[in-house]
Amino acid sequence: MIKSAFGRLRAFAGLSFGTKPAPAASKAKLPDYNEYQLTWGQKVSAVFCGAAVMAGIAMVFYKNPLIAGLFALTGFYYPVMRRKAIITKRKAQLKQQFKQMLASLASSMGAGRSIESSFTEALDDLRLLYPDAGAMIVRELELITWRLQNGETVEACLLDFSRRAHIDEIGQFADVFVICKRTGGSLVQVVRRTAVIIQEKLDIEQDIQVALAQKKFESKVLTVAPVILIAALAWMTPDYMEPLYQGGGLLIMTGALGVLFGCFALAQKIMNIKV
Repeated sequence: MIKSAFGRLRAFAGLSFGTKPAPAASKAKLPDYNEYQLTWGQKVSAVFCGAAVMAGIAMVFYKNPLIAGLFALTGFYYPVMRRKAIITKRKAQLKQQFKQMLASLASSMGAGRSIESSFTEALDDLRLLYPDAGAMIVRELELITWRLQNGETVEACLLDFSRRAHIDEIGQFADVFVICKRTGGSLVQVVRRTAVIIQEKLDIEQDIQVALAQKKFESKVLTVAPVILIAALAWMTPDYMEPLYQGGGLLIMTGALGVLFGCFALAQKIMNIKV
């Protein structure tokens, strides 16, 4: 009898005062943006694409199936390169989404809303800006608002986000926010000023990437052009190119291939500009 009454009371309390269901990000392992697990299909496609490209280059420069097979083995490293490229792309997208979040936060706090209400307002704004439920910043804001509703502090939420994001701008914002909250500074003014500075930095970085986009494309064209030229000459004038595929000609081709790879690596390093 007592157990039955207690069960009904607990059911009533659960219906009346239960917390909101946790977002998907909190039920699974929280994402670390420095990590990415390729699917089996992505791994296989990366290996085959890498092996095909490297084997094709080897056939152009050496016309030797054995050497082409050895070059094709480097295709097993392509999933690592693919994974790094995806991580870099995701973090770049998260940076731009974070910039929009800062603008919304600064606007809400400037209008007199509390910190918690500002994050809720930012979530609503970004849902309109990014309708896709899988948008990274939307999932992070859903997690932050859910944790705030369950009694966690804003500082803990931001520090956890910055730790998983591995992005300087997010870490700087979290540190400034925590210091200001602990020292009792003017949170609205500090957040607004910090948001403006970080937004300007991200805008400069975006402008640099836009300016470099054409140069990156040109560097790729200049890297591929010699390979196409050698392949065309070897196909149209095989007798003329034959000396390069035997004896000392192999050393010349090896040196040319090394210079080609070196120039490509140098171009990528030069254009990797960080603000």
